[in-house]
Amino acid sequence: MREDVERYKLEKLVEELKKKEGRGTELVSLYIPAGRPIADVINTLNYEYATASNIKDRTTRHHVLDALATIINRLKLFRETPPNGLVVFAGYTASDVPGREKMEVYLLEPPQKLKVWLYRCDSRFYTEILEDMIKVKDVYALILIERDEAAIALLRGKSLEIVDELTAGVPGKHRAGGQSARRFERIIEQLVHEFYKRVGEHANKILLPIKDELRGIIIGGPGLSKQEFAEGDYLHYELKQKIIGIFDVGYGGAAGVYELVERAKDLLRDVQFMKEREAVNEFLYHLSRDTGLVTYGEDEVREALKANAVEKLLISEGLNKIRIHAVCKACKHEFTVTVQRDAQTSIKCPKCGGEVEVIDEKDLVEELAELAEQGGAEVVIVSTQSSEGKEFVRTFGGIGAILRYRLQK
Repeated sequence: MREDVERYKLEKLVEELKKKEGRGTELVSLYIPAGRPIADVINTLNYEYATASNIKDRTTRHHVLDALATIINRLKLFRETPPNGLVVFAGYTASDVPGREKMEVYLLEPPQKLKVWLYRCDSRFYTEILEDMIKVKDVYALILIERDEAAIALLRGKSLEIVDELTAGVPGKHRAGGQSARRFERIIEQLVHEFYKRVGEHANKILLPIKDELRGIIIGGPGLSKQEFAEGDYLHYELKQKIIGIFDVGYGGAAGVYELVERAKDLLRDVQFMKEREAVNEFLYHLSRDTGLVTYGEDEVREALKANAVEKLLISEGLNKIRIHAVCKACKHEFTVTVQRDAQTSIKCPKCGGEVEVIDEKDLVEELAELAEQGGAEVVIVSTQSSEGKEFVRTFGGIGAILRYRLQK
């Protein structure tokens, strides 16, 4: 799933860029649309360079001019704008110590064709256009309905969210207070009808604003409730056209929503939430039956990757770790180690305990994904938004693999 890995990398980069700040309005964000000649862009930046020479604050002027000069030099390496356009972020980002700002430059081709031109100098990088591109827009609605209880959920990318739950005081089907059975049934049916109307109104309010993103509505429930609701005039006609499945479900509430997702898995096969869930369940299946076809933990998975034994690599996006290649300043010993992202400054040489110089560092998820792809293994990035994803991190450290064959111990 190369696409999922690329999305993960872009999401992480945007997350990091949003944290960065400049001393003043000196961080440059540049969005170059597809098809725009590089020469035109460079001419525009040369004009901006001349304009920036008039900035009164000496430090801000120096930082902006430096950022623009760096971007211009990088763009000269391009013969033409990449097919999807180009996004550039450059500038001196603030550090904990005043006066120790660090020049950072990022060039990337966006995941979709860029149609807008934007040049902006600000105290932060302008990432909103990129964020909109990587946002998962396709959404499925799940409506779980009984005669006296309902839940409305949205399934978007990696997340399943129950956005509304409703209840009604509809009495059971039994005679009461000496009323005739027929009259009592009419009262119940009217109460049920009113409840369905209320559920429909809530669903319309939630779903009509996102109808263009809505790929389908799936309805579930016990008995005839689901059919009565789907066939009645409770949903707006534009939403009724988006009903793609009706399933029998035995549970109500949150448990019922998850059961409905499972029942409709063939319709939802392309949704990231389902891909992750199926991969984690497959991992747990082999583990519970002791087939010998799973392993977990960073060291164990690395060994399996080296042996080209991995069929499917599962990595949690919640891993906040990096893989560092460093050299000791004293004894010149080179080594590689995995550390928490905020702990790289505390690394010491494992041989002599001396200070080290970091040669290279890479996000652990990216590094393991690259090893997996080299061996032809499928990579599944497991989110931390689902119950399965949270359990995967808590129990297995967020790194696991389904194997092609048993490894010799």
